[in-house]
Amino acid sequence: MGERFVVVPVDGGGGVAGDREPSDAVVSDPAPDTGGSAGVGATAEEIEEGEDSVFEPQDPSTVVPILEYNREPNKYGDGVPKENSPFINNTDNDKGNSYDGTNMALFEEEMDSNPMVSSLLNKLANYTNLTQGAQEHEEADEDEGSKKKAVKSPQMGTFMGVYLPCLQNILGVILFLRLTWIVGTAGILESLAIVCLCCSCTMLTAISMSAIATNGVVPAGGSYYMISRSLGPEFGGAVGLCFYLGTTFAGSMYILGTIEILLTYIVPKAAIFVADRKEDELNALLNNMRVYGTCCLALMSVVVFVGVKYVNKLALVFLACVILSILAIYAGVIKTIFEPPDFPVCMLGNRTLQNLNFDKCLKTDFIDNMTVTTKLWMLFCDGPELNATCNEYFDNNNVTMIQGIPGLTSGVISENMWSVYGPLGMMVENKELSSLGGSDSAQDIYMPYVINDITTFFTLLVGIYFPSVTGIMAGSNRSGDLRDAQKSIPIGTILAIATTSFIYVTCVVLFGASIEGVLLRDKFGDSVKGNLVIGTLSWPSPWVIVIGSFFSCCGAGLQSLTGAPRLLQAIARDGIVPFLQVFGHGKANGEPTWALLLTGGICEIGILIASLDAVAPILSMFFLMCYLFVNLACAVQTLLRTPNWRPRFKYYHWALSFLGMSLCLALMFICSWYYAIFAMAIAGCIYKYIEYRGAEKEWGDGIRGLSLNAARYALIRLEEAPPHTKNWRPQVLVLLNVDSDQGVKHPRLLSLTTQLKAGKGLTIVGNVLEGTYLTKDAEAKRADQNIKSSMSAEKTKGFCHVVVSSNLRDGMSHLIQSAGLGGMKHNTVLMAWPGTWRQSNDPQSWKNFIETVRESTAAHHALLVAKNVDSFPTNQDRLGEGTIDVWWVVHDGGMLMLLPFLLRQHKVWRKCKMRIFTVAQMDDNSIQMKKDLQMFLYHLRLDAEVEVVEMHDNDISAFTYEKTLMMEQRTQMLKQMQLSRTEREREIQSITDESRNSIRRKNPGAAESDSLSRQSSTVEDNQEDEAQLIHDRNTASHATINDKAETGPDRVHMTWTKDKMFAERNRNRECNANVAVRDLFNMKPEWESLNQSNVRRMHTAVKLNGVVVNKSQGAHLVLLNMPGPPRNRGGDENYMEFLEVLLEGLNRVLLVRGGGREVITIYS
Repeated sequence: MGERFVVVPVDGGGGVAGDREPSDAVVSDPAPDTGGSAGVGATAEEIEEGEDSVFEPQDPSTVVPILEYNREPNKYGDGVPKENSPFINNTDNDKGNSYDGTNMALFEEEMDSNPMVSSLLNKLANYTNLTQGAQEHEEADEDEGSKKKAVKSPQMGTFMGVYLPCLQNILGVILFLRLTWIVGTAGILESLAIVCLCCSCTMLTAISMSAIATNGVVPAGGSYYMISRSLGPEFGGAVGLCFYLGTTFAGSMYILGTIEILLTYIVPKAAIFVADRKEDELNALLNNMRVYGTCCLALMSVVVFVGVKYVNKLALVFLACVILSILAIYAGVIKTIFEPPDFPVCMLGNRTLQNLNFDKCLKTDFIDNMTVTTKLWMLFCDGPELNATCNEYFDNNNVTMIQGIPGLTSGVISENMWSVYGPLGMMVENKELSSLGGSDSAQDIYMPYVINDITTFFTLLVGIYFPSVTGIMAGSNRSGDLRDAQKSIPIGTILAIATTSFIYVTCVVLFGASIEGVLLRDKFGDSVKGNLVIGTLSWPSPWVIVIGSFFSCCGAGLQSLTGAPRLLQAIARDGIVPFLQVFGHGKANGEPTWALLLTGGICEIGILIASLDAVAPILSMFFLMCYLFVNLACAVQTLLRTPNWRPRFKYYHWALSFLGMSLCLALMFICSWYYAIFAMAIAGCIYKYIEYRGAEKEWGDGIRGLSLNAARYALIRLEEAPPHTKNWRPQVLVLLNVDSDQGVKHPRLLSLTTQLKAGKGLTIVGNVLEGTYLTKDAEAKRADQNIKSSMSAEKTKGFCHVVVSSNLRDGMSHLIQSAGLGGMKHNTVLMAWPGTWRQSNDPQSWKNFIETVRESTAAHHALLVAKNVDSFPTNQDRLGEGTIDVWWVVHDGGMLMLLPFLLRQHKVWRKCKMRIFTVAQMDDNSIQMKKDLQMFLYHLRLDAEVEVVEMHDNDISAFTYEKTLMMEQRTQMLKQMQLSRTEREREIQSITDESRNSIRRKNPGAAESDSLSRQSSTVEDNQEDEAQLIHDRNTASHATINDKAETGPDRVHMTWTKDKMFAERNRNRECNANVAVRDLFNMKPEWESLNQSNVRRMHTAVKLNGVVVNKSQGAHLVLLNMPGPPRNRGGDENYMEFLEVLLEGLNRVLLVRGGGREVITIYS
C-alpha cells in the first residue's frame, strides 16, 4: 500500500521549525512500491542520487525529523478484495529495497525473507481492510488523473456500522405481512415457540460468527469468507453458493412482498388480472404478482446496474421507514388501552365475511319506514326481494359485528392462546359465537367468506417465519468500514439479534392481546375492507405501516440484488468453481455485470413461483445451511485447538456451536424435509465437484486440521500392533530415478503402482539426489514437482519424498529406513531392474542395487523388481486374453499369490488369467504336488491354472561351464578397473593370452568361431542382453590399436551372444547322455579352476530360465521368486550375472522377494 511520507523538522525544544529555511525541511515521496521506507530523512541531493541512508544528526542542535503519515487509496484495478498480508511472506512490495546499514549487517542477507521488525510494524500500521467495492464510472475516471483523492480511514462504529444494518436486514417483509397471520393461526404459545426457536438459532450462530470474525482480520466477504477460510474451499464453495442462492431468493421474496403491498393495500385497481369468480381470485393474484414482479425485478436490476451508490444513499431512508413503522405499531398498541381504533368485523353466525363489496353489516335496513335489503343480502340471495331464495346458512344465522381490535385490556389474549390449523379452503370462524347448521361446502366456496388460502400446520409456519430472523451477517459484510471490526461485530450483531428478538416476542404477545382472532387469521385483511392487518393497529394511520413496509421491502430487494452478484463474483474470482469463472468478470469499474444477469435470472424463478409463502421456505433452507456451517466451523476450530484459533470474543464454546448446528439441521427438516434434502443435495454436488476438480486453494482451513487430528489418532492406533494377515496389503515405497533435468526416468513404474494399488493403501514415491541439501535445494524441489506431475498423470495416489544425500547408497538406505510415519510405513519396496549395469563404467550402480536388496531383506520388507519396466502397460491399455504366470519356486509368505490377484482388480489386467507353475525335484511326487496346490488355491479363493514342472536333469552342461567361465573372467577384468591404465592393459592382455592358449590347446576349432565373433562384435557391442566382456572406453580403444597387427586366428573375443547360447543349448540337447558324461570326465583345464558354488548357481539359472522361457515366453507378465544376494559380498557381481541369465529371453518380469511374514491366509 502506498504511503506519502512528510518529514517535518523540529528544533531541539520540541517546536516545529516552521520558520527555518526551506532547505531544512525535506519532503520525500517515494514510489508506492517501495513500501515507503526509502529516502526517509535524506537530503534532496542524496535522494536524486538514489541512495538510501539513515538520518543521523551530527549536532544535537540540528533538527530531528518527524515522520507524518498520509494514506493514499488502495488501488487494485478490478475492485475485488485481495488477501494482502503485511506479514513475513509478503515481500513482493519490497523487491526494490536494499539494506545498506551497518547496525544489522549480520542479518542483511536474510532481509528478503525476514524483514526488519520496524518494517513489519510499519506494514501493520498501514494495513487496511477497506472494502474494495465497485467504483462508479466518474470516480474511476477521476482516478485516472495524476491527482488522487485520499481515502478516509474506516470511521464507522458499532451502532452505525453493525447494529443498524443488522436491524434493517432482520426486520422486514414477514413482520409486516405475515406475523399477525402466524400469531392467529399458531396461537400465542406456539408462535412464541417458533420465535424462540428461530431466534435461538440465530443467536447461537451469531456467537459462533463473532468468534470467527474476531479471529483475525475479516475482509469484506462476510459469511462466505469466514466459512471458506475456516472449513476449506470445498465447504466454502458449497456453502457460498447456497448463501448466494438464499440471498437471491430473498430478493424474490422482498419483490413479491413489495408487489403484494402494492396490489393489495395501495392500488388494488391496478391489477391486470381480475377474477370473475371467487374461486379464481387466488390464480388472478398470482398472475398479477408474476407480471408486476417481473417488471419490478427489471427496474431494480437497472438501478443496481446503473449505480450502486444510489442504493447505498437510499439505505438510510429504508432504515428510517422500518424504525418508524415499528414505533407506529407500539404507539398503536398503547393507544388501544385508552381508545381502540374502529375496525368492525362482520360475522355471519361464527364465520368471518369479506367486507369488500358491502357497506353495512346488515341483512336488511330500515330506510324511510321501509325495510330494504342490503348489498350483503344480494351476495347470499338470488334477488333483492325479501322473499328471494337465500343461502340456507344465511337464513339460519344472524349477522353480528365485532370489533376487530378490542384493545390490550379486552382479555382477547385468552382466546388467541391456542392454535387453529386447518386445510385449504377452511373458513375463518370465531368459536365463541353461535352457529346453526345448513352449511353446504360445495356452495360455501362461492360465498364471501374469509377462508384459508393454504393448508396450515406448525412446520409450515416455521419455514415461513424463519426469513424474518435472517440478516445477521450484515455487520460482518461491512467489516471493511468499521473502525474496530473485532469489537463492533460481536457487540453490534448480538445486540441487534437481542433487540429484534425482543420486538418479535413483544409483537406476538401484543398482537394476540389486542387483535381479535378472526382478524389475525385474515391474511390479506379482507374483513376490514382490505386493510393491512398490522396497519389497523398502528398509530396515527394505517398508511404509516403500508408506506413504511412498502419502502422497506423495496430497499431490502435492492440490497439483495446488490449483494448477491458481488458474492457470486467473489466465489468466481476465488477460482474454486471453474464453471463460474465467467461471472468473475464485469464492467471496467468492477461492477459484476454477468453475475447480475444470473442473479436476475434466478430471482425470476422465485417470482414465477409468485407465492410469498412458497418462496420463504426455499430461502430458509439455504440460510439455515449457511448458519449450520458457520456453527460447524467454530466447533471444529475450537475442538481442534489450532494455534491460530485465538478469537478476541471469548464468550463461545464448542457445545454452543454444536447446539446451534443441530438446531439449524433440525429447523431445516422441520420447515420442509424435501426442500432440506434438495438443498443438501445441491451443496453435496458442489462439494464433490470442487473436490473432483481438485481445489488448489490452501486457506489453512479447519477441515484440514480435522484431517490431521483424525490421521494422528489413526496413526497412534496403528502403532499399537502390526496388522493382521487379513488386513495386510502392499504399502509400497517406489524407488524412482530421475535424469539430469529431474525428469522421471521410468513413469511406467508409477503405472504399475497404480495398477497394483487401485488407489488403496499407502504409496510413497521416493527419489535420491546426490549432493548436499544446501546446494541441491532447487533441484530437489524441481524433482519433487516433476514426480508429483508424473504421479498425477499416472493417477498414482500417494506421497512424494525426495531425499538429498552425500551418495545414492546412503540415500536409498535412509528412504527404506525412515519413509512413512508410525504405523503407516511401507512394507514393500518397488524398483526397476538396472538394465544398463553391464555397460556402466561405474560399478556403484549395480552395487547400490544389491545393497538395496539386502537392506529390504534386513528390514523385513517385501521387494518387487520390474525388468523391462518401460514395456509394461499404461493405465489406458487394456490387455486382451492372456496370462499372468507365477513361478512359485520357494515360499515367500504368499506374496506371489497375492500380487496377481491385486493386479487383476485393475481394468488393465482384468481379462488376464492366472497360471501358477511350481518346480518338482527328483524325489517329489509331482501328481500329489499338483493336487495339494489346487486345494491350497481353492482355500485361498483364487482362480488359477496349476502346472508342476519337473526338472530331473542334474548334469551340468558345457554351456553352464562356459557361462561361468565368462562370468569369472569378466569379474576379474572388472576388478582391474581400479588399477592404472598401464597395469589394467597389462592385466587384461595376460588374461586374454592365457585364455587364448588354453582354448587353442584344447579346442583347435575355436579359430573359426573366433573369426565369426570378431565380425559380429561391432554390431553386438550395444546390446543390453549380451553376456559380453566389458572394457571401459579407453582400454577398449587402446587394445584395438595394439591388436591391429595381429592376425585373426590369434585373437579371441570373449563374447557370448544370444544366437550362440541357443545353438549351444540345441547342441547339448542333441548330444546323448554318454557324451554329457564323457564331457564331465574330460573337463577343460580352465573349468577345473572355477568356483563350484558359482557353477551350481549358474546351472540353476540356466535350467530355470530354459523352463520359464519354454512355458511363459508369451505371457503378459511373469512373476518369479527373486534369489537373495550372496552373504559374501565378494560375489556381488556374480549375483547380477545369475539374475541376468535367469531373466534372459523374457519380456515383462516382476521379481518378487517376500518380507518374511505371511501375507495371505485361507481363514476368514
